[in-house]
Amino acid sequence: MPKKSRKTRQKEQIEAAAEAFGRFFTADELHERISRDGRIGIATVYRSLKSLNRRGKLHCYVCGKRRIYSKDKSSHCHFICRKCGRIAHFEPGKIDFISGMDIGQPCHFQLDVHGVCRACLEKGR
Repeated sequence: MPKKSRKTRQKEQIEAAAEAFGRFFTADELHERISRDGRIGIATVYRSLKSLNRRGKLHCYVCGKRRIYSKDKSSHCHFICRKCGRIAHFEPGKIDFISGMDIGQPCHFQLDVHGVCRACLEKGR
């Protein structure tokens, strides 16, 4: 049974600020938004984000070697060019195979597609 944590003013502030963000944000962005008065440390933000993720209130992804968070169950997809290294975010089309997998109930996913971007292809011609 997971350890129950008590509700504090700081945790409520962090949760409210996370809820107010648009789609994706980092722990540093959240910390900057709520710590203008200097009373909430970055370690508290990280612990709270981890707890919110564990409880399913936030979703966590890796983007450019950083953790990013979202309140939405949106998926996070990248196209990574193997020639120039550029990373482009994209919205996937239908990917019905995920919902048809017999391994559990998917919530969200992260997808990295590697290849050669259009600009590098055009330079190579």
